[in-house]
Amino acid sequence: METEMNILTSRVIVTGALFIFVFLSGFWLCRSGRPISTIILTVHKLIALGTLILIGVTIFQVHQVASLSTAAIVATVMTGVLFVVTIITGGLLSLEQPVTAVAFVHKIGPFLTVAGTIVTMVFLANPQP
Repeated sequence: METEMNILTSRVIVTGALFIFVFLSGFWLCRSGRPISTIILTVHKLIALGTLILIGVTIFQVHQVASLSTAAIVATVMTGVLFVVTIITGGLLSLEQPVTAVAFVHKIGPFLTVAGTIVTMVFLANPQP
């Protein structure tokens, strides 16, 4: 059990670091202007995808060890929805003429995704029957 908590702790730290890199690359992308740099956009997307995969694998592995509580499942689903919305709006922003509402959603989406991830990780770290 202690080893599993150490692995979860290290994954939480790596996830946090990946989120920092996603934010930094997003700010870099935003500041670079148009036309959007393909290299920066690719780095930004790959880091975000890696973060999503790490979170998904972590949730799956924790679920294999102990069943997730209803609250953990709800938090996981909500975080997944937030992550997908953020990814979709980010993709729409890379179009020639992005819609203003999409830009607004993408500005708050990453913060909501991080908040959802924190809540999910707390539920994973403190399993309840």
